[in-house]
Amino acid sequence: MIRINLLPHRKEARKARRQQFFVVASLVSVLALLLVFAIYTVIDGSIEVQNGNNEFLKREIAILDKEIDQIKRLKEQTQALLARKEVIENLQRDRGETVYLLSELTKQVPEGIYLKSLKQDGVAVNMTGYAQSNARVSTLMKNLEASPWLENPRLIEVKAVVLNGRRINEFGMNVTLTRVRPDAEAKK
Repeated sequence: MIRINLLPHRKEARKARRQQFFVVASLVSVLALLLVFAIYTVIDGSIEVQNGNNEFLKREIAILDKEIDQIKRLKEQTQALLARKEVIENLQRDRGETVYLLSELTKQVPEGIYLKSLKQDGVAVNMTGYAQSNARVSTLMKNLEASPWLENPRLIEVKAVVLNGRRINEFGMNVTLTRVRPDAEAKK
């Protein structure tokens, strides 16, 4: 029988397979490196885009915060102006009250009553004076109750005093001034 030595042939086949393995392994390594580089590049690009978006949002938020502060300041100024306007309107409405009060008192105070002092605090009016009799004080209270500008007369006290050798009654009284309504004032 013939003996054939296949060792060199097997050796060459192993060598060829080994070379093929290294080629395939190096190709797979290169492809893996390329794939890792591609993924890294894509992720890095996404991070850069997101960072850019975040910076854009931060700038826009800062602008909006400034606008919100301006709006708050404008609202505060608006509230202050509305408060001033209301004060001015109240002053405009109330400026005639003293005139109405004095005019009404000249109409409603009966003979024999002399007013010593008047003090107005808002709508409350405190008056003191002298009367020849208690009946005149009662008449004054009735007149004030019937007045369209004065209401709720409340007698504080009546006391007898001697003034210039004559015995008279000194009285103290509170009365409320009726506020003029804008629609009522417009009709006049």
